[in-house]
Amino acid sequence: MAVRVLPDFLVNQIAAGEVVERPASVVKELVENALDAGADQIIIDVVDGGRTLISVIDNGGGMTREDLANCIMRHATSKLPDDDLLNINFMGFRGEALPSIASVSDMTIDTFHNGEENGWQLNANTNEIKPSSWESGTRIRVANLFAKTPARLKFLNSDKSEMLAILDVVKRLAMSRVDVGFILNDKWRFPKNQDLIERIISVMGEDVRGAMLPVDAVSSSSQMRIHGFVSHPTLRRASSVDQYLFVNGRSVKDKVLVAALRAAYMDVMHAREFPLCALYLELPNRDVDVNVSPAKTEVHFLEPTHVRAFIIKTLRDVLSKTLNQNVSENIVNNNSSFEIPQTRNNFFQPNIPTAHNFFAQTFVADKTFNQSPIRPNDNVENVFEPDTFDLPLGRVIGQLNNKYILAENRDGFVIVDQHAAHERITYEKLRKHEIKTQPLLAPIVVRMKSEDVESVLTIADELKQSGLHIDSFGDGAIAIFEKPADWDLNWEKCFQEIADEVRGYGHSSRLQEKLHLKLANYACHHSVRSGRKLNMAEMDALLRDIEKTERGGECNHGRPVYKVIPISELDEMFERI
Repeated sequence: MAVRVLPDFLVNQIAAGEVVERPASVVKELVENALDAGADQIIIDVVDGGRTLISVIDNGGGMTREDLANCIMRHATSKLPDDDLLNINFMGFRGEALPSIASVSDMTIDTFHNGEENGWQLNANTNEIKPSSWESGTRIRVANLFAKTPARLKFLNSDKSEMLAILDVVKRLAMSRVDVGFILNDKWRFPKNQDLIERIISVMGEDVRGAMLPVDAVSSSSQMRIHGFVSHPTLRRASSVDQYLFVNGRSVKDKVLVAALRAAYMDVMHAREFPLCALYLELPNRDVDVNVSPAKTEVHFLEPTHVRAFIIKTLRDVLSKTLNQNVSENIVNNNSSFEIPQTRNNFFQPNIPTAHNFFAQTFVADKTFNQSPIRPNDNVENVFEPDTFDLPLGRVIGQLNNKYILAENRDGFVIVDQHAAHERITYEKLRKHEIKTQPLLAPIVVRMKSEDVESVLTIADELKQSGLHIDSFGDGAIAIFEKPADWDLNWEKCFQEIADEVRGYGHSSRLQEKLHLKLANYACHHSVRSGRKLNMAEMDALLRDIEKTERGGECNHGRPVYKVIPISELDEMFERI
Protein backbone atom coordinates (compact mmCIF):
# COMPACT_ATOMS: atom_id res chain seq x y z
CA MET A 1 0.00 0.00 0.00
CA ALA A 2 1.43 3.35 -1.06
CA VAL A 3 2.26 6.08 1.46
CA ARG A 4 0.33 9.27 0.78
CA VAL A 5 0.09 12.70 2.36
CA LEU A 6 -3.29 13.26 4.02
CA PRO A 7 -5.37 16.23 2.88
CA ASP A 8 -5.49 19.26 5.17
CA PHE A 9 -9.15 18.85 6.12
CA LEU A 10 -8.52 15.28 7.32
CA VAL A 11 -5.37 16.30 9.21
CA ASN A 12 -7.37 19.00 10.99
CA GLN A 13 -10.15 16.55 11.87
CA ILE A 14 -7.59 14.13 13.32
CA ALA A 15 -6.08 16.97 15.37
CA ALA A 16 -9.57 17.95 16.48
CA GLY A 17 -9.90 14.54 18.09
CA GLU A 18 -7.25 15.61 20.60
CA VAL A 19 -7.99 19.30 20.98
CA VAL A 20 -11.81 19.30 20.70
CA GLU A 21 -13.03 16.42 22.81
CA ARG A 22 -16.45 17.92 23.62
CA PRO A 23 -18.21 21.33 23.66
CA ALA A 24 -16.46 22.24 26.93
CA SER A 25 -13.12 21.91 25.11
CA VAL A 26 -14.28 24.45 22.53
CA VAL A 27 -15.31 26.90 25.23
CA LYS A 28 -11.96 26.47 27.00
CA GLU A 29 -9.91 27.13 23.85
CA LEU A 30 -11.95 30.14 22.76
CA VAL A 31 -11.97 31.77 26.20
CA GLU A 32 -8.23 31.22 26.62
CA ASN A 33 -7.68 32.95 23.26
CA ALA A 34 -9.80 35.85 24.53
CA LEU A 35 -7.67 36.10 27.67
CA ASP A 36 -4.50 36.07 25.58
CA ALA A 37 -5.98 38.93 23.54
CA GLY A 38 -6.17 41.07 26.68
CA ALA A 39 -9.92 40.87 27.25
CA ASP A 40 -11.29 41.82 30.68
CA GLN A 41 -14.92 40.98 29.87
CA ILE A 42 -16.00 37.72 28.20
CA ILE A 43 -19.54 36.67 27.36
CA ILE A 44 -20.28 33.02 26.59
CA ASP A 45 -23.59 31.79 25.19
CA VAL A 46 -24.34 28.10 24.67
CA VAL A 47 -27.34 26.43 23.03
CA ASP A 48 -28.24 22.74 23.46
CA GLY A 49 -25.17 22.00 25.55
CA GLY A 50 -22.93 23.37 22.77
CA ARG A 51 -24.17 21.12 19.96
CA THR A 52 -26.17 23.81 18.19
CA LEU A 53 -24.20 26.94 19.06
CA ILE A 54 -21.28 28.21 21.11
CA SER A 55 -20.70 31.97 21.04
CA VAL A 56 -17.78 33.71 22.75
CA ILE A 57 -17.55 37.50 22.72
CA ASP A 58 -14.60 39.40 24.18
CA ASN A 59 -13.42 43.01 24.36
CA GLY A 60 -9.78 42.15 23.62
CA GLY A 61 -7.47 43.62 21.01
CA GLY A 62 -9.05 41.88 18.01
CA MET A 63 -7.30 40.80 14.78
CA THR A 64 -6.23 42.49 11.61
CA ARG A 65 -7.43 41.16 8.26
CA GLU A 66 -4.12 39.35 7.75
CA ASP A 67 -4.21 37.79 11.21
CA LEU A 68 -7.80 36.70 10.61
CA ALA A 69 -6.78 34.89 7.45
CA ASN A 70 -3.91 33.11 9.19
CA CYS A 71 -5.70 32.16 12.41
CA ILE A 72 -7.36 29.04 10.94
CA MET A 73 -4.14 27.72 9.46
CA ARG A 74 -2.59 24.84 11.40
CA HIS A 75 0.18 25.78 13.83
CA ALA A 76 -0.28 29.48 13.18
CA THR A 77 0.06 31.43 16.41
CA SER A 78 1.05 34.85 17.69
CA LYS A 79 2.09 33.50 21.07
CA LEU A 80 5.60 32.20 20.45
CA PRO A 81 7.43 35.30 19.25
CA ASP A 82 10.88 33.84 19.89
CA ASP A 83 10.08 30.14 19.18
CA ASP A 84 11.00 29.24 22.77
CA LEU A 85 8.81 26.43 24.08
CA LEU A 86 10.48 26.72 27.48
CA ASN A 87 9.28 30.29 27.97
CA ILE A 88 5.54 30.27 27.36
CA ASN A 89 3.64 33.29 28.68
CA PHE A 90 0.23 32.69 27.10
CA MET A 91 -2.66 30.28 27.65
CA GLY A 92 -2.59 29.11 24.04
CA PHE A 93 0.56 28.56 21.99
CA ARG A 94 0.19 25.44 19.84
CA GLY A 95 -1.82 26.98 16.99
CA GLU A 96 -4.19 24.00 16.82
CA ALA A 97 -7.43 25.18 18.40
CA LEU A 98 -9.09 27.33 15.71
CA PRO A 99 -8.29 25.11 12.69
CA SER A 100 -9.36 22.04 14.66
CA ILE A 101 -12.67 23.63 15.70
CA ALA A 102 -13.27 24.91 12.16
CA SER A 103 -12.79 21.40 10.73
CA VAL A 104 -15.66 19.93 12.80
CA SER A 105 -18.17 22.81 12.82
CA ASP A 106 -19.54 25.82 11.00
CA MET A 107 -17.44 28.64 12.44
CA THR A 108 -17.59 32.37 11.78
CA ILE A 109 -15.36 35.03 13.31
CA ASP A 110 -16.15 38.76 13.58
CA THR A 111 -13.31 40.95 14.80
CA PHE A 112 -12.15 44.56 14.96
CA HIS A 113 -8.60 45.80 15.42
CA ASN A 114 -7.86 49.37 16.43
CA GLY A 115 -5.39 49.76 13.61
CA GLU A 116 -8.01 49.08 10.91
CA GLU A 117 -10.82 51.22 9.55
CA ASN A 118 -13.51 48.58 9.91
CA GLY A 119 -14.11 45.13 11.27
CA TRP A 120 -13.81 41.86 9.35
CA GLN A 121 -15.74 38.61 9.20
CA LEU A 122 -14.33 35.19 8.33
CA ASN A 123 -16.41 32.22 7.20
CA ALA A 124 -14.20 29.27 8.11
CA ASN A 125 -16.09 26.93 5.74
CA THR A 126 -15.27 28.97 2.65
CA ASN A 127 -12.26 30.95 3.94
CA GLU A 128 -14.10 34.05 2.67
CA ILE A 129 -13.25 37.32 4.44
CA LYS A 130 -15.52 40.33 4.10
CA PRO A 131 -16.08 43.63 5.92
CA SER A 132 -18.09 43.45 9.14
CA SER A 133 -19.98 45.94 11.26
CA TRP A 134 -18.28 44.53 14.36
CA GLU A 135 -16.78 47.45 16.30
CA SER A 136 -14.82 46.08 19.27
CA GLY A 137 -12.98 42.91 20.19
CA THR A 138 -13.88 39.54 18.71
CA ARG A 139 -16.93 37.29 18.43
CA ILE A 140 -16.55 33.62 17.49
CA ARG A 141 -19.64 31.57 16.69
CA VAL A 142 -19.30 27.79 16.50
CA ALA A 143 -22.47 26.23 15.07
CA ASN A 144 -23.39 22.58 14.45
CA LEU A 145 -20.47 21.16 16.36
CA PHE A 146 -19.36 17.72 15.06
CA ALA A 147 -21.96 17.85 12.25
CA LYS A 148 -19.08 17.10 9.85
CA THR A 149 -18.00 14.14 11.99
CA PRO A 150 -21.26 12.43 13.04
CA ALA A 151 -19.35 9.54 14.62
CA ARG A 152 -18.06 12.00 17.21
CA LEU A 153 -21.47 13.56 17.67
CA LYS A 154 -23.10 10.37 18.88
CA PHE A 155 -20.57 10.03 21.71
CA LEU A 156 -21.62 13.29 23.35
CA ASN A 157 -23.55 13.10 26.61
CA SER A 158 -26.92 14.71 27.24
CA ASP A 159 -27.25 18.46 26.79
CA LYS A 160 -27.45 18.87 30.56
CA SER A 161 -24.24 16.91 31.14
CA GLU A 162 -22.38 18.87 28.46
CA MET A 163 -23.65 22.13 29.97
CA LEU A 164 -22.34 21.12 33.40
CA ALA A 165 -18.93 20.39 31.85
CA ILE A 166 -18.95 23.83 30.22
CA LEU A 167 -19.87 25.45 33.53
CA ASP A 168 -16.94 23.69 35.21
CA VAL A 169 -14.57 25.02 32.54
CA VAL A 170 -15.89 28.57 32.93
CA LYS A 171 -15.58 28.37 36.71
CA ARG A 172 -11.96 27.27 36.46
CA LEU A 173 -11.17 30.07 34.03
CA ALA A 174 -12.99 32.55 36.27
CA MET A 175 -10.93 31.36 39.22
CA SER A 176 -7.73 31.81 37.24
CA ARG A 177 -8.44 35.48 36.47
CA VAL A 178 -10.37 37.42 39.09
CA ASP A 179 -9.58 40.63 37.18
CA VAL A 180 -11.72 39.45 34.26
CA GLY A 181 -15.51 39.37 34.15
CA PHE A 182 -17.31 36.28 32.85
CA ILE A 183 -20.97 35.81 31.90
CA LEU A 184 -22.33 32.40 30.87
CA ASN A 185 -25.80 32.25 29.28
CA ASP A 186 -26.71 35.43 31.18
CA LYS A 187 -27.17 33.19 34.24
CA TRP A 188 -23.75 32.65 35.78
CA ARG A 189 -22.00 35.96 36.37
CA PHE A 190 -18.54 36.62 37.76
CA PRO A 191 -17.85 40.38 37.88
CA LYS A 192 -14.39 41.64 36.97
CA ASN A 193 -11.92 42.85 39.60
CA GLN A 194 -13.63 40.68 42.22
CA ASP A 195 -11.82 39.88 45.46
CA LEU A 196 -10.43 36.36 45.33
CA ILE A 197 -12.40 35.17 48.36
CA GLU A 198 -15.61 36.56 46.85
CA ARG A 199 -14.85 34.82 43.55
CA ILE A 200 -14.27 31.60 45.51
CA ILE A 201 -17.64 31.97 47.26
CA SER A 202 -19.45 32.67 43.99
CA VAL A 203 -17.87 29.55 42.45
CA MET A 204 -17.95 27.11 45.39
CA GLY A 205 -21.02 28.29 47.29
CA GLU A 206 -21.97 30.25 50.40
CA ASP A 207 -21.00 27.43 52.74
CA VAL A 208 -17.32 28.30 52.23
CA ARG A 209 -17.71 31.81 53.61
CA GLY A 210 -15.64 32.09 56.76
CA ALA A 211 -14.28 28.56 56.36
CA MET A 212 -11.36 29.19 53.97
CA LEU A 213 -7.83 29.70 55.27
CA PRO A 214 -5.43 32.10 53.52
CA VAL A 215 -2.18 30.70 52.13
CA ASP A 216 0.83 32.74 51.06
CA ALA A 217 4.39 31.46 51.21
CA VAL A 218 7.66 31.72 49.29
CA SER A 219 10.15 28.87 49.06
CA SER A 220 13.54 29.14 50.76
CA SER A 221 15.16 29.66 47.37
CA SER A 222 12.60 32.36 46.51
CA GLN A 223 11.95 30.54 43.22
CA MET A 224 8.45 29.38 44.11
CA ARG A 225 5.43 31.07 45.62
CA ILE A 226 2.11 29.53 46.54
CA HIS A 227 -0.91 31.58 47.54
CA GLY A 228 -4.68 31.32 47.67
CA PHE A 229 -7.05 29.59 50.08
CA VAL A 230 -7.64 26.11 51.47
CA SER A 231 -10.61 24.90 53.50
CA HIS A 232 -10.75 24.36 57.22
CA PRO A 233 -10.71 20.60 57.85
CA THR A 234 -14.36 20.66 58.94
CA LEU A 235 -15.32 21.81 55.43
CA ARG A 236 -14.89 19.01 52.92
CA ARG A 237 -16.51 17.41 49.89
CA ALA A 238 -17.20 13.85 48.84
CA SER A 239 -15.14 14.42 45.66
CA SER A 240 -12.43 16.73 44.35
CA VAL A 241 -14.97 18.90 42.50
CA ASP A 242 -13.99 22.06 44.40
CA GLN A 243 -10.22 21.70 44.13
CA TYR A 244 -8.90 24.48 41.87
CA LEU A 245 -5.17 24.28 41.18
CA PHE A 246 -3.21 26.70 39.03
CA VAL A 247 0.38 26.80 37.81
CA ASN A 248 1.52 30.18 36.49
CA GLY A 249 -2.11 31.16 35.98
CA ARG A 250 -3.06 27.98 34.10
CA SER A 251 -5.73 25.66 35.50
CA VAL A 252 -4.25 22.16 35.81
CA LYS A 253 -5.16 18.73 37.13
CA ASP A 254 -1.67 17.75 38.13
CA LYS A 255 -0.84 14.56 40.03
CA VAL A 256 1.98 16.15 42.01
CA LEU A 257 -0.23 18.97 43.30
CA VAL A 258 -3.19 16.68 44.07
CA ALA A 259 -0.98 14.24 45.98
CA ALA A 260 0.64 17.07 47.94
CA LEU A 261 -2.77 18.43 48.92
CA ARG A 262 -3.88 14.97 50.08
CA ALA A 263 -0.68 14.49 52.10
CA ALA A 264 -1.05 17.88 53.81
CA TYR A 265 -4.54 16.98 55.08
CA MET A 266 -3.69 13.38 55.95
CA ASP A 267 -3.69 13.95 59.75
CA VAL A 268 -6.90 15.98 59.89
CA MET A 269 -9.24 14.53 57.26
CA HIS A 270 -10.49 11.10 56.32
CA ALA A 271 -8.87 9.61 53.22
CA ARG A 272 -12.25 9.36 51.45
CA GLU A 273 -12.99 13.06 51.94
CA PHE A 274 -11.56 15.98 49.98
CA PRO A 275 -10.58 19.49 51.07
CA LEU A 276 -11.55 22.54 49.03
CA CYS A 277 -8.89 24.83 47.64
CA ALA A 278 -7.96 27.59 45.26
CA LEU A 279 -4.17 27.42 45.11
CA TYR A 280 -1.90 29.35 42.78
CA LEU A 281 1.65 28.11 42.29
CA GLU A 282 4.12 30.47 40.65
CA LEU A 283 7.57 29.42 39.51
CA PRO A 284 9.93 30.24 36.62
CA ASN A 285 8.57 29.15 33.24
CA ARG A 286 11.71 27.12 32.60
CA ASP A 287 11.00 24.99 35.68
CA VAL A 288 7.69 23.70 34.35
CA ASP A 289 6.71 22.19 30.99
CA VAL A 290 3.14 23.00 29.91
CA ASN A 291 3.64 21.51 26.43
CA VAL A 292 2.64 18.01 27.54
CA SER A 293 -0.73 17.54 25.87
CA PRO A 294 -3.01 19.51 23.53
CA ALA A 295 -5.51 20.01 26.37
CA LYS A 296 -2.76 21.74 28.40
CA THR A 297 -4.22 20.52 31.71
CA GLU A 298 -1.12 18.47 32.58
CA VAL A 299 2.30 19.85 33.37
CA HIS A 300 5.73 18.43 34.13
CA PHE A 301 7.88 19.99 36.85
CA LEU A 302 11.64 20.08 36.56
CA GLU A 303 11.92 19.22 40.28
CA PRO A 304 8.60 17.66 41.35
CA THR A 305 9.98 16.52 44.71
CA HIS A 306 10.84 20.08 45.71
CA VAL A 307 7.45 21.34 44.56
CA ARG A 308 5.65 18.66 46.54
CA ALA A 309 7.67 19.21 49.72
CA PHE A 310 7.17 22.99 49.54
CA ILE A 311 3.40 22.66 49.17
CA ILE A 312 3.03 20.06 51.92
CA LYS A 313 5.08 22.09 54.41
CA THR A 314 3.22 25.29 53.58
CA LEU A 315 -0.24 23.78 53.94
CA ARG A 316 0.63 21.88 57.11
CA ASP A 317 1.94 25.10 58.65
CA VAL A 318 -1.31 26.87 57.76
CA LEU A 319 -3.46 24.07 59.17
CA SER A 320 -1.37 23.75 62.32
CA LYS A 321 -1.48 27.49 62.99
CA THR A 322 -5.24 27.64 62.39
CA LEU A 323 -6.10 24.62 64.50
CA ASN A 324 -4.04 26.00 67.37
CA GLN A 325 -4.96 29.69 67.13
CA ASN A 326 -7.74 29.51 69.71
CA VAL A 327 -5.55 27.73 72.25
CA SER A 328 -2.17 29.33 71.57
CA GLU A 329 -2.29 32.12 74.15
CA ASN A 330 -2.47 32.22 77.92
CA ILE A 331 -1.20 28.64 78.24
CA VAL A 332 0.16 28.09 81.73
CA ASN A 333 2.17 25.24 83.19
CA ASN A 334 -0.17 22.67 84.62
CA ASN A 335 0.99 19.51 86.29
CA SER A 336 -2.24 17.63 85.61
CA SER A 337 -2.12 15.50 82.48
CA PHE A 338 -4.53 13.23 80.71
CA GLU A 339 -2.08 10.44 79.98
CA ILE A 340 -2.18 7.59 77.48
CA PRO A 341 -3.18 4.32 79.19
CA GLN A 342 -0.48 1.66 79.47
CA THR A 343 -0.31 -0.79 76.58
CA ARG A 344 1.54 -3.92 75.58
CA ASN A 345 1.91 -2.77 71.99
CA ASN A 346 5.61 -2.70 71.03
CA PHE A 347 5.21 -0.56 67.91
CA PHE A 348 6.30 2.60 69.73
CA GLN A 349 9.45 3.32 71.70
CA PRO A 350 9.05 2.44 75.40
CA ASN A 351 10.06 5.92 76.55
CA ILE A 352 6.66 7.38 75.66
CA PRO A 353 5.16 8.76 78.90
CA THR A 354 2.62 6.30 80.28
CA ALA A 355 1.35 7.23 83.71
CA HIS A 356 -0.89 5.45 86.19
CA ASN A 357 -4.52 4.99 85.21
CA PHE A 358 -5.87 8.47 85.74
CA PHE A 359 -9.42 7.16 85.73
CA ALA A 360 -8.79 5.31 89.01
CA GLN A 361 -9.06 8.58 90.91
CA THR A 362 -12.37 9.22 92.65
CA PHE A 363 -14.07 12.58 92.98
CA VAL A 364 -17.60 13.64 93.82
CA ALA A 365 -19.70 11.70 91.30
CA ASP A 366 -22.87 13.71 91.63
CA LYS A 367 -21.04 16.93 90.74
CA THR A 368 -19.99 15.89 87.20
CA PHE A 369 -22.87 17.66 85.46
CA ASN A 370 -23.12 20.96 87.28
CA GLN A 371 -21.11 22.89 89.79
CA SER A 372 -23.37 25.62 91.08
CA PRO A 373 -22.19 28.36 93.46
CA ILE A 374 -25.33 27.56 95.46
CA ARG A 375 -24.82 24.05 96.78
CA PRO A 376 -27.22 22.07 98.94
CA ASN A 377 -24.36 21.08 101.20
CA ASP A 378 -21.40 23.41 101.60
CA ASN A 379 -19.53 20.68 103.45
CA VAL A 380 -19.15 18.53 100.34
CA GLU A 381 -15.46 17.62 100.08
CA ASN A 382 -13.18 17.60 97.05
CA VAL A 383 -15.21 20.15 95.08
CA PHE A 384 -12.92 20.88 92.13
CA GLU A 385 -12.96 24.56 91.12
CA PRO A 386 -9.54 25.50 89.68
CA ASP A 387 -8.93 29.09 88.69
CA THR A 388 -9.00 28.50 84.93
CA PHE A 389 -11.62 31.00 83.77
CA ASP A 390 -9.05 33.02 81.80
CA LEU A 391 -7.61 30.04 79.95
CA PRO A 392 -8.62 29.48 76.30
CA LEU A 393 -10.99 26.58 77.04
CA GLY A 394 -11.99 27.99 80.39
CA ARG A 395 -13.28 26.53 83.62
CA VAL A 396 -15.00 23.15 83.69
CA ILE A 397 -18.61 23.32 84.82
CA GLY A 398 -19.72 19.78 84.09
CA GLN A 399 -20.32 16.91 81.68
CA LEU A 400 -23.30 16.33 79.38
CA ASN A 401 -24.53 12.84 78.48
CA ASN A 402 -21.14 11.42 79.49
CA LYS A 403 -19.97 12.66 76.09
CA TYR A 404 -19.36 16.41 76.14
CA ILE A 405 -17.34 18.50 78.60
CA LEU A 406 -18.98 21.82 79.42
CA ALA A 407 -16.86 24.82 80.34
CA GLU A 408 -16.98 28.61 80.43
CA ASN A 409 -14.42 31.25 79.58
CA ARG A 410 -14.50 34.99 79.07
CA ASP A 411 -15.81 34.60 75.52
CA GLY A 412 -18.75 32.36 76.35
CA PHE A 413 -19.85 28.75 76.61
CA VAL A 414 -17.38 25.99 75.61
CA ILE A 415 -18.43 22.48 74.56
CA VAL A 416 -15.69 19.85 74.14
CA ASP A 417 -16.04 16.39 72.60
CA GLN A 418 -14.12 14.33 75.13
CA HIS A 419 -13.28 11.44 72.78
CA ALA A 420 -12.18 13.71 69.92
CA ALA A 421 -10.03 15.76 72.30
CA HIS A 422 -8.24 12.79 73.83
CA GLU A 423 -7.84 11.16 70.41
CA ARG A 424 -5.94 14.20 69.12
CA ILE A 425 -3.79 14.36 72.26
CA THR A 426 -2.91 10.68 71.97
CA TYR A 427 -2.19 10.88 68.25
CA GLU A 428 0.13 13.86 68.57
CA LYS A 429 2.10 12.21 71.38
CA LEU A 430 2.54 9.07 69.30
CA ARG A 431 3.42 10.99 66.14
CA LYS A 432 6.26 12.87 67.84
CA HIS A 433 8.03 9.79 69.13
CA GLU A 434 10.40 7.65 67.16
CA ILE A 435 9.06 4.42 65.72
CA LYS A 436 10.52 1.27 67.24
CA THR A 437 12.03 -0.84 64.47
CA GLN A 438 12.70 -4.55 64.30
CA PRO A 439 15.87 -5.86 62.57
CA LEU A 440 15.18 -9.10 60.74
CA LEU A 441 17.43 -12.14 61.07
CA ALA A 442 16.32 -13.25 57.62
CA PRO A 443 15.24 -10.49 55.22
CA ILE A 444 11.79 -10.49 53.71
CA VAL A 445 12.22 -10.80 49.92
CA VAL A 446 9.58 -9.30 47.64
CA ARG A 447 9.81 -10.17 43.96
CA MET A 448 8.81 -7.50 41.43
CA LYS A 449 9.48 -6.43 37.88
CA SER A 450 12.89 -4.82 37.55
CA GLU A 451 11.40 -1.43 36.62
CA ASP A 452 9.18 -1.55 39.74
CA VAL A 453 12.21 -2.38 41.87
CA GLU A 454 14.00 0.70 40.53
CA SER A 455 10.92 2.86 41.19
CA VAL A 456 10.68 1.79 44.83
CA LEU A 457 14.42 2.19 45.44
CA THR A 458 14.31 5.82 44.30
CA ILE A 459 12.50 6.67 47.56
CA ALA A 460 14.39 4.25 49.84
CA ASP A 461 15.59 7.13 52.04
CA GLU A 462 12.00 8.34 52.55
CA LEU A 463 10.87 4.83 53.47
CA LYS A 464 13.71 4.61 55.98
CA GLN A 465 12.23 7.60 57.82
CA SER A 466 9.10 5.48 58.35
CA GLY A 467 11.17 2.64 59.83
CA LEU A 468 11.51 0.51 56.69
CA HIS A 469 15.06 -0.36 55.59
CA ILE A 470 15.21 -1.90 52.11
CA ASP A 471 17.68 -2.63 49.33
CA SER A 472 17.76 -4.46 46.03
CA PHE A 473 18.00 -8.25 46.08
CA GLY A 474 19.14 -9.07 42.59
CA ASP A 475 17.54 -7.66 39.47
CA GLY A 476 13.93 -8.52 40.26
CA ALA A 477 13.46 -8.32 44.02
CA ILE A 478 13.57 -6.06 47.05
CA ALA A 479 14.77 -7.19 50.47
CA ILE A 480 13.42 -5.78 53.75
CA PHE A 481 16.18 -5.81 56.39
CA GLU A 482 14.39 -3.82 59.08
CA LYS A 483 10.74 -2.88 59.54
CA PRO A 484 8.53 -1.18 62.12
CA ALA A 485 7.96 -3.50 65.08
CA ASP A 486 4.69 -5.46 65.14
CA TRP A 487 3.92 -4.30 61.61
CA ASP A 488 3.12 -7.03 59.13
CA LEU A 489 1.71 -5.94 55.78
CA ASN A 490 1.13 -7.49 52.42
CA TRP A 491 4.52 -6.20 51.33
CA GLU A 492 4.12 -7.29 47.72
CA LYS A 493 0.92 -5.25 47.39
CA CYS A 494 2.40 -2.34 49.34
CA PHE A 495 5.53 -2.11 47.17
CA GLN A 496 3.46 -2.40 44.00
CA GLU A 497 1.31 0.52 45.12
CA ILE A 498 4.45 2.50 45.94
CA ALA A 499 5.96 1.70 42.52
CA ASP A 500 2.76 2.77 40.75
CA GLU A 501 2.72 6.08 42.62
CA VAL A 502 6.39 6.78 41.95
CA ARG A 503 5.93 6.16 38.22
CA GLY A 504 2.78 8.27 38.13
CA TYR A 505 3.72 11.11 40.50
CA GLY A 506 7.48 10.91 40.92
CA HIS A 507 7.04 10.13 44.63
CA SER A 508 4.87 8.07 46.98
CA SER A 509 3.16 8.73 50.30
CA ARG A 510 1.64 5.24 50.54
CA LEU A 511 3.77 4.08 53.49
CA GLN A 512 3.25 7.35 55.37
CA GLU A 513 -0.50 6.96 54.88
CA LYS A 514 -0.41 3.43 56.27
CA LEU A 515 1.62 4.69 59.23
CA HIS A 516 -0.88 7.48 59.79
CA LEU A 517 -3.78 5.01 59.76
CA LYS A 518 -2.01 2.79 62.28
CA LEU A 519 -1.35 5.74 64.59
CA ALA A 520 -4.88 7.05 64.13
CA ASN A 521 -6.45 3.67 64.86
CA TYR A 522 -4.26 3.23 67.92
CA ALA A 523 -5.17 6.72 69.16
CA CYS A 524 -8.88 6.09 68.56
CA HIS A 525 -8.92 2.77 70.43
CA HIS A 526 -6.80 4.01 73.35
CA SER A 527 -8.64 7.26 74.05
CA VAL A 528 -11.42 7.96 76.49
CA ARG A 529 -14.66 6.82 74.92
CA SER A 530 -17.86 8.71 74.40
CA GLY A 531 -20.15 7.61 77.23
CA ARG A 532 -17.39 7.49 79.83
CA LYS A 533 -18.25 9.40 82.98
CA LEU A 534 -15.42 11.74 84.02
CA ASN A 535 -14.84 13.60 87.24
CA MET A 536 -13.99 17.27 87.42
CA ALA A 537 -10.22 16.80 87.73
CA GLU A 538 -10.17 14.48 84.70
CA MET A 539 -12.13 16.95 82.62
CA ASP A 540 -9.89 19.85 83.66
CA ALA A 541 -6.76 17.83 82.81
CA LEU A 542 -8.18 16.99 79.39
CA LEU A 543 -8.93 20.66 78.62
CA ARG A 544 -5.49 21.77 79.74
CA ASP A 545 -3.82 19.11 77.57
CA ILE A 546 -5.80 19.96 74.44
CA GLU A 547 -4.79 23.62 74.92
CA LYS A 548 -1.15 22.56 74.65
CA THR A 549 -1.62 20.08 71.80
CA GLU A 550 -0.68 20.85 68.21
CA ARG A 551 -3.73 20.97 65.92
CA GLY A 552 -5.89 20.66 69.00
CA GLY A 553 -8.97 22.07 67.29
CA GLU A 554 -9.62 18.99 65.15
CA CYS A 555 -9.58 15.24 65.69
CA ASN A 556 -7.72 12.91 63.30
CA HIS A 557 -10.81 12.63 61.08
CA GLY A 558 -11.41 16.36 60.69
CA ARG A 559 -14.24 16.62 63.22
CA PRO A 560 -14.16 19.62 65.59
CA VAL A 561 -12.82 19.00 69.08
CA TYR A 562 -14.63 21.95 70.67
CA LYS A 563 -17.07 24.75 69.93
CA VAL A 564 -17.36 28.13 71.62
CA ILE A 565 -20.77 29.82 71.74
CA PRO A 566 -20.22 33.54 72.40
CA ILE A 567 -22.18 35.24 75.16
CA SER A 568 -23.64 37.60 72.56
CA GLU A 569 -25.07 34.62 70.66
CA LEU A 570 -26.55 33.19 73.85
CA ASP A 571 -28.08 36.58 74.66
CA GLU A 572 -29.63 36.65 71.22
CA MET A 573 -31.03 33.13 71.64
CA PHE A 574 -32.75 34.19 74.85
CA GLU A 575 -33.82 37.60 73.46
CA ARG A 576 -31.70 39.53 75.93
CA ILE A 577 -30.45 41.99 73.32
